[in-house]
Amino acid sequence: MTEPVTLSRRTLLALAAAAPFAKVSAANKQLPVGLELYSVRDELHKDLPGTVRAVAKMGYQCVEFFSPYMAWSTQQAKDIRALLDELGIRCSSTHNGPNSFSGAGLEKATELNQILGSKYIVMASAGRVTTLDDWKKVADTLSTAAEKLKPTGIKTGYHNHQAEFTAVDGKRPMEVLAANTGKDVMLQLDVGHCIETGADPVAWINQNPGRIQSLHLKDWSRDPAVGFKALLGEGVVPWKQVFEAAEKTGGAEFYLVEQEGSRFSAPETAEKCLAEYKKLHG
Repeated sequence: MTEPVTLSRRTLLALAAAAPFAKVSAANKQLPVGLELYSVRDELHKDLPGTVRAVAKMGYQCVEFFSPYMAWSTQQAKDIRALLDELGIRCSSTHNGPNSFSGAGLEKATELNQILGSKYIVMASAGRVTTLDDWKKVADTLSTAAEKLKPTGIKTGYHNHQAEFTAVDGKRPMEVLAANTGKDVMLQLDVGHCIETGADPVAWINQNPGRIQSLHLKDWSRDPAVGFKALLGEGVVPWKQVFEAAEKTGGAEFYLVEQEGSRFSAPETAEKCLAEYKKLHG
């Protein structure tokens, strides 16, 4: 017969005191934060594996490869996936040109993203698009690709720049994309480009619940000499409110730091932005 386990009064008190902290810890589970590798593009071009290793060593938990990855062979993709697994980080999404969303381009993007373990194939730019009807065609392209991707579990996405938040005939193209696509199309929010146009990123997130699964964390300064060279936390983005909206309403699954240049080297910039993210987010 097993003797019943008895706990001392001191142990019971200690467990009771620890319980609230355990709940807080579970409630405040942090989203993965990664780096859009365009931020270290020169280093990546010179030494792809070494740059990915350096990014992981900084403490980033995921990466986003951009369009040159489409030139990889399947073996190169497998080698990179093995590296990611070794480092304990993942590729959650990739940035792509419009050619990756139909025909042979979509087939290759699908194959490479499956190997990488990516969840989202994101259109980084629609190219030369001028009218609202043109934007509806972009939405159709994304939706058609999303339907074809359903069996794979991969979704499509769209990444905004300034143009998508700049009105055309009284309507913002980003609103057209949101209205003409479903939840299989992620609306990846580049916060810096959004706020540069005078748009409110918090309002946009709240207007599109469950659609903002990923955000590019980029700041912006009103000083024209600085602009996007402001490090994270040095510009005008209300980061606390952005994080709160993204996690409570937007359906955010991961964050990606992106920097277009600064007064520091690219690797130094990436490291400083990650440190600042941890302070801002908590």
